Amino acid sequence: MKRKGVSKEWLKVFSTLNEAQKRWIAGVEACELGYGGITKVSEATGLSRTTITEGVKEVKGRKELTISERIRGEGGGRKLSTDFDRKLVKSLEDILSETTAGDPMSAIRWTCKSVRKIAGQLCKMGHDVSYRTVHRVLVEMGYSLQGNRKALSRENNPDRDRQFRIINRKVTQF
Repeated sequence: MKRKGVSKEWLKVFSTLNEAQKRWIAGVEACELGYGGITKVSEATGLSRTTITEGVKEVKGRKELTISERIRGEGGGRKLSTDFDRKLVKSLEDILSETTAGDPMSAIRWTCKSVRKIAGQLCKMGHDVSYRTVHRVLVEMGYSLQGNRKALSRENNPDRDRQFRIINRKVTQF
């Protein structure tokens, strides 16, 4: 007798499995459900119909299912931006040169620029990066990201940015 759908208990166990196990169990469940089983399992688990079909083929075609130590092949996945864009770190250092701060007695450096703004500047310079990539590279470079904590001021000084640029220029000349 065929069941109508996937049980809640089955889904609890399913969420603890690795990729290969999920594919195999989904294949077994789809076979047990019969006609429309692949669709029902796909809707219940979120796995693609292709993955479940592959699981059905594996379960029906093999006498014994074995798991190697690695689920995925070594070296798989997308390569890091810094691996194929050698100028990325240098460009990032150039952007941060004006706004980097830190304790001279320790190796901690930080910037108050947002990673999204930095990513935007890098994109304008021809680097295809996301704010997440910028965050990762900054952490690898030893930066601590510090958010701006701005107190309410009485008036907005239009020369404020210019003042800081002058101060920064004098500091770098000194």
